[in-house]
Amino acid sequence: MRVTRALLAVTGAATAVLALAGCGSGGGAQKVPPTATGSLESLAAEVKCTPNMQTDADEIRQAICKNTDGKFILATFATDRGQREWINDAKDYGGYYLVGRKWVAVGENGVVKALRGTLGGDVEIGTDHHAHSG
Repeated sequence: MRVTRALLAVTGAATAVLALAGCGSGGGAQKVPPTATGSLESLAAEVKCTPNMQTDADEIRQAICKNTDGKFILATFATDRGQREWINDAKDYGGYYLVGRKWVAVGENGVVKALRGTLGGDVEIGTDHHAHSG
């Protein structure tokens, strides 16, 4: 039963990601630019936000950003592994993640979609805790 639930969760997340990517939508999908690269400041400049730095360490730099699309977290990482570990831990809290090479933007669905139109990247979705009963 546990394996079946896990498989259903993965399948559901994959379906949601495909829906966000516009696969099979009949041509109405948003065109996604090549994935951006660069420092936290250069990524922030591309989406027209002034980063409010929260963490400035060797392994991770993280800031709160706000632009006309909304508020989001922007983080850059020293290594791909550090980025993946951070995302895997963070996804337990839900949310929407726009993932590029050694960077991630986290925010509401609409904000992440808008950022993707500028930064490219792949959308990942965190755990949905609404289905859990207590």
